[in-house]
Amino acid sequence: MMKAERVAVDIPVYDLSLIRDLWEGRVKKHRQRQKKEEERISKSALARVDQQWQYRIACRKLKSTEVTALHTYLERSTLQELHTHTSDSDTESNKLIFELNGQKWMKLPEDLQFMTFLREWHIHGTRIPEIPFYIEAFVELRVLDVPKNGLSKLPVEIGKLVNLRELNVNYNKLLSIPAELGECVNLERLEMTANTHLAELPFELSNLKKLQHLDLAENKFPSIPICVLRMESLKCLDISNNTLKDLPEDIDRLEALEMLFLHRNAVRYVPMSTNNLLHLKMLVISADQLYSLPSHLVDNPKIKLIRLYDNPVKAEDEEEMNMDAEAQDTHEKEFMKTYIESLQDRDTQPSYTTKVSLSCLL
Repeated sequence: MMKAERVAVDIPVYDLSLIRDLWEGRVKKHRQRQKKEEERISKSALARVDQQWQYRIACRKLKSTEVTALHTYLERSTLQELHTHTSDSDTESNKLIFELNGQKWMKLPEDLQFMTFLREWHIHGTRIPEIPFYIEAFVELRVLDVPKNGLSKLPVEIGKLVNLRELNVNYNKLLSIPAELGECVNLERLEMTANTHLAELPFELSNLKKLQHLDLAENKFPSIPICVLRMESLKCLDISNNTLKDLPEDIDRLEALEMLFLHRNAVRYVPMSTNNLLHLKMLVISADQLYSLPSHLVDNPKIKLIRLYDNPVKAEDEEEMNMDAEAQDTHEKEFMKTYIESLQDRDTQPSYTTKVSLSCLL
């Protein structure tokens, strides 16, 4: 009987810590590759195309009436949407617009947060109390038009809208303006008419160096805010119907100013520094309490000077006396627009006809 020989077998022994380090290294490299790929996709046009298709899928879940109410359709064909290289003219002519109107709306559609490719928001006369924080993702937004919604504040995230050109928050209930709005450095038009208790602006708005049109009418500003005097590109300033009594001596810092609306204030004195406003074409001011006016503004044929008298007269009809403030302001603006257009028609006539002094009861 033969004995089986014992065979020695070498069993390899591994250090588990080395194996763990090896796999952790591989996982780390894999995650780095994934992150780079995600960054590449986010920077490419594919992300925007995917957002557009996600929106189309979301629309399938809505009723036809809801989709119509959103009114956010691409004005291009499918082939043009998928075309990743469009000229500037095509992009400008095919804006992506969101519209919402009416008191029945008390909140924004949930799917709106995914439509970050939009270029314009137009939300009028709703009962939506605030602009959502997710607006910071709408970096392509050019126009934010949200009047008559009863907004009590603007989100600080609005400062992320670096491409914003126009902001309209007329006839809301804003008590203050966030300093972050000064980060919207490409803003060209800002309207804040009739927010009633708005009385100051943050100094950070002085960063709006491209702003050309500023409307602060029908608020509680006791003077022209300091930040406004730093807006070097400002051409039109409407600060009518506030509580101004005097103008700042350094108003000539607004070198580009062409139109200044000061009516329905108690301005008593216009500083001589207004002579340095070389581009000024029109000044509208209430003359009830005005006792000092530089002769340059009166004698210069290139400046249309309009002096208004705001003392109310007795109205026979009580309904007229209780005219809604908003309707009255609309009436006045229409009157001013018509009158300004009539003055512009006279530009071709002799220079002495362009100097205007108007007394009007509003």
